[in-house]
Amino acid sequence: MALSRSQRDDLRHIVGKRFLEDPADCWPYGYDNSKRHFPPDGVVFALTHDEVEAITQLCHQQHIPLVARGRGTGTTGATVPTRGGLVLSLERMGEILKIDPDNRVIVCQPGVTNRQVQQAASEHGFFWPPDPTSAAFCTIGGNLAYNSAGPRAVKYGTPRENTLGLRAVTGYGASLRTGVYTTKGVVGYDLTRLLIGSEGTLATITEATLQLTPLAESVCTIEAIYSDIEGAARAVSRIMAQPMTPCALEFMDGMAIDMIRHYADVEIPADAGALLIIEVDGPESLMAEAVQAISAAAENPSLSRLQAAKDRTQAARLWDMRKALSPALRTVAPGKINEDVVVPVSRIPELITALESMAQQYDIKIVNFGHAGNGNIHVNLLVDPSDNEQMKRANDCLAAVFERVLALGGTLSGEHGIGLVKREAIALELSAEALLLMRAIKAQFDPHGILNPDKMFPCVAEGEGCTASV
Repeated sequence: MALSRSQRDDLRHIVGKRFLEDPADCWPYGYDNSKRHFPPDGVVFALTHDEVEAITQLCHQQHIPLVARGRGTGTTGATVPTRGGLVLSLERMGEILKIDPDNRVIVCQPGVTNRQVQQAASEHGFFWPPDPTSAAFCTIGGNLAYNSAGPRAVKYGTPRENTLGLRAVTGYGASLRTGVYTTKGVVGYDLTRLLIGSEGTLATITEATLQLTPLAESVCTIEAIYSDIEGAARAVSRIMAQPMTPCALEFMDGMAIDMIRHYADVEIPADAGALLIIEVDGPESLMAEAVQAISAAAENPSLSRLQAAKDRTQAARLWDMRKALSPALRTVAPGKINEDVVVPVSRIPELITALESMAQQYDIKIVNFGHAGNGNIHVNLLVDPSDNEQMKRANDCLAAVFERVLALGGTLSGEHGIGLVKREAIALELSAEALLLMRAIKAQFDPHGILNPDKMFPCVAEGEGCTASV
């Protein structure tokens, strides 16, 4: 839909020159890291909660689609404006409003990057546990919208476990405060956890009260290399079954290792079939015991090398290797299909075995890595979207992956969300009754359906009006 002259004038009245309407200026705000693209009719840059409230009220009254976004690092098309309308950029709402070390709290706007929060917290001896690979660029608002976690979630939890409260604006332009400022509180429904992970379909987050965790006195990073992925998967189950919980437990299969050999400054044996990066943190006095316990659990006949990083530089090289993987895969296969399925940790060996079989059955190259301590495996199908026959095999393969994940008691997304690209698959996991209830919740928060339309829920034959092609 095109914005009328009066609508454009109203938006300028709210934000002044922070309104873009030239198609060339708006074009970059039509896509995210999923590579899907739909151009918006306009882009507004909000600076305050009151501006977000006024913009939303206008869009509600005029039935203008409104899509909030941060830096566009998401991979599921959740910030793609499928119906045009208005993109509400929150990237300029980048202020840390309060740091309260005595209560382990930091309050910030949604446009603050994850790294900025970590840096500010570290000056007082704290950190915020969620640490996505894109932490240097992604925003807190995006982290909350997707419930994006990262490696440390295995010990410290996701944004839902590390956020005390929110300030937000509903789809009809009403201001809302959720949660508490304390670590305990059970008054009313938990709207904070409801909004986190809702991908901007219920309300626009304008402020977050984050719960901080003290930095560990000591950290040790361990590299464990296995001859085959089954051995590594078995090691993950054993590590997670013993009392000493690692703060990170990352997994790469043999193909992932091959991908990063030329992208990171590390030496990996040519016959490596899988690799684990294990990080342990805690009091200095307990580190030797913790490392010994983790190392013992990692032992099995497939283990070919286990060594602890000697210093921070060596540890950083291991993490640089892990962080180089996604860019390397993008270089090799720009159109790859990237899934982030989750299974119970004890079922990881079964999933990995099934994925190897599917790669052969469908003749699709599959690269697996991810946050193994949570059972969160990033399954990457390296495909060429211009090859129709290959894409048909890939879609059949993906359906088989989803079926197997659910059969193993898993879930279809751990942290990437549903967005546009997974909306049809959500019905495989959720019952019709659950989806009906979720749609009713959406209608309560957003009566005219203006907030991020066409996301999360499958299209229906009548009444939904989905317009986007995936």
